[in-house]
Amino acid sequence: MNIPTIIPLFLSLLLLFPPLAICDERQRTYIVYLGSHTQQYTPDQILETHHSCLTSVKDSEEEARASLIYSYKHSINGFAASLTPQQASKLNELEEVVAVIESRPRKYSTHTTRSWEFSGLNLAAGYDVAESMKKETTMAEAGDLLHRAGYGKSLIVGILDSGVWPEAESFSDEGMEAVPKSWKGICQTGQEFNSSHCNKKIIGARYYIKGFETYYGRLDATEDYRSPRDKDGHGTHTAATFAGRQVRNASALGGFARGTASGGAPLARLAVYKKIGGNTCFDEDMLAAMDDAIADGVQVISISIGADEPLSPVNDSLSIGALHAARKNVVVVCSGGNDGPKPGTVVNTPPWILTVGASNMDRGFLGTVVLGNGMKITVRKTLRLPLISAADAALPWVPDNETDQCLPDSLAPEKVRGKIVLCLRGSGTRYLKGVEVKRAGGAGFILANTAALGDDVFLEPHVLPTTAVTYDETREIVRYIRSAKGNATARLREPRTVLGYKAAPFMASFSSRGPNVIHPCILKPDVAAPGVNILAAWSQASPPTKLSQDRRSVKYNFDSGTSMACPHVAALAALLKAIHPTWSSAAIRSAIMTTASTRNNKGRTITDERGHTATPFQFGSGQFCPSKAADPGLVYDASYTDYLLYLCSYGLKNAGERFNCPKFPPPMYDLNYPSVSVPKLNGTLTIKRSVMNVGGDGNAVYFFSAKPPLGMTVTARPSVLFFSRVGERKEFTLTIEAREYYGEGGYGFGWYSWRDNYHVVRSPIAVSMG
Repeated sequence: MNIPTIIPLFLSLLLLFPPLAICDERQRTYIVYLGSHTQQYTPDQILETHHSCLTSVKDSEEEARASLIYSYKHSINGFAASLTPQQASKLNELEEVVAVIESRPRKYSTHTTRSWEFSGLNLAAGYDVAESMKKETTMAEAGDLLHRAGYGKSLIVGILDSGVWPEAESFSDEGMEAVPKSWKGICQTGQEFNSSHCNKKIIGARYYIKGFETYYGRLDATEDYRSPRDKDGHGTHTAATFAGRQVRNASALGGFARGTASGGAPLARLAVYKKIGGNTCFDEDMLAAMDDAIADGVQVISISIGADEPLSPVNDSLSIGALHAARKNVVVVCSGGNDGPKPGTVVNTPPWILTVGASNMDRGFLGTVVLGNGMKITVRKTLRLPLISAADAALPWVPDNETDQCLPDSLAPEKVRGKIVLCLRGSGTRYLKGVEVKRAGGAGFILANTAALGDDVFLEPHVLPTTAVTYDETREIVRYIRSAKGNATARLREPRTVLGYKAAPFMASFSSRGPNVIHPCILKPDVAAPGVNILAAWSQASPPTKLSQDRRSVKYNFDSGTSMACPHVAALAALLKAIHPTWSSAAIRSAIMTTASTRNNKGRTITDERGHTATPFQFGSGQFCPSKAADPGLVYDASYTDYLLYLCSYGLKNAGERFNCPKFPPPMYDLNYPSVSVPKLNGTLTIKRSVMNVGGDGNAVYFFSAKPPLGMTVTARPSVLFFSRVGERKEFTLTIEAREYYGEGGYGFGWYSWRDNYHVVRSPIAVSMG
């Protein structure tokens, strides 16, 4: 089999300085990446090296020092500086420079209770975690993942996000033990954040502002806190989902989802790394945060941030930071993006990152819309009132393709006043649709899904009575409005929280999809986790809608996105790290992937938002399954050196210090990954893999089975693996052969697995024809 050469995308991206830009003398921020530190230098020596590098392109030493923004001195070797394109181009030509990355605003952004119970993690209401840790373990508790992991109490976890609201009950340190001696970080003080805001739960906090202020000027203190304090809400929410304490009687605005809120690793110690700027994230600030987190002793990092488009390894600061984290065996978990259902949109896709997609749960917030013709439609949130479609109430100058969207200043008050308005999703934000209906005098609105959005509905704190409906329900309402000929009415009834209201999980429409356009031989996302209507702590400086005209304040809020799915998987990674402290970050990723499930709570295959069968390009290996991940049987391990060899094949030759690429590096598809992705198969391909026995019984026999993609065969050699001890490794080859041609470009999906009497070690396969 001959796979056509995949031209490394980053080679073109390295040509960052076209001829016209060379004459541009405006200063911009660039990251000059030098790889890793080759030996033990002091921070002052590293700083001088970076100054020297800058002096080679600046007019004076003083100018060089003034231009430096960050000097990365821990695991990452490099610096951020203000440079002209011409100066950046000169530095890019130096032998010791791996890459030069231009920073720009909006290159990255954030990807924005029941979820843990639904995922099978036992966080029962009324169960006191701190007290349970003091009691003698019972036989029943011994088998519980949380208890085995000590609820994460030995772990230091990091969150890179918008900061934290330290007063939230989720971050109480009551009953917690002393801070681990392995902690090397600091509690950075600032605006409305002092040393007392760090405790035995939030053991450290930092903020990063230099990149933001280099571009925008001094931060307006009314826009964000010049400290680790969170003014946005996103960081507090993800931190609480990751490692928040148990809080009884928590609920969102209106009392929805009332119950016990908890993070997945409730006794883990939390280190907060805040990037300033709300939804704006700068390369240089995030890279500085990751460099500090690795040096501080963080063991798992959760990052619900991603680029606005897939980026090559040398143009992606998160990828670079995560590679250095992998070198120190730190697990990095990232959200996969919210640009679905369009294919090829998944981000954070290097093989050293655990990438997470978002799924829906079985919890609904159901009320009833009673239409004037008596038809009842079950709805998700909140009067008999006139009902009108936004398309029938639009002002005359609104474009035809926007009349039904309730966009700002689009509705005629004389047509809307006192009515319920049907607004279609598609353009504009969901919250601002409600604002527009309220501006025009509407009494409420129905947020209606289009065909592309299917069954995805969100419970949100709108500014007036609101309900969200599925696409099928939208069609019924539109049909009724048309038949009523201007006399349509509707009544919105109060909703209630209902569990198990439909088959779940099912994939969220917004969750970004494969294929992986940057690393085609790596299937992404890796797994899926709950990411819709997740209840967690919130910043009380941020209204629940984040709109400036919203004056409400809440302690807990719903939010949706792969941002919310990411900390679920990061928490599971932390629990596995506690149970298996010697496992590598790759082994932990493998355990989570190979134990994931492709079935919903009805025993059927997971579907997408429209009810169609979902694929590995949506959920990766499947929905993460915490109860199984601690005992995967076998793991696919990989080392930092393996990743450097992968980069050699990719075309990057000097990523590691004192590491020379072999003349013929192994092909990218031979990286020991727990899934298989083959672009443009032409005939037959043989792939190498190895597995390590981590089962409780050293003597184990595993048998191969496969469900190949349509028109193909998948075989393993050997097809039986014999193990005599824990830690033993066995190699095997997979041969994928195309027997029938089913069209160029389209992907087919299947899986293969290794089974013994107790374990099923399952891996997805994605193959396209050449």
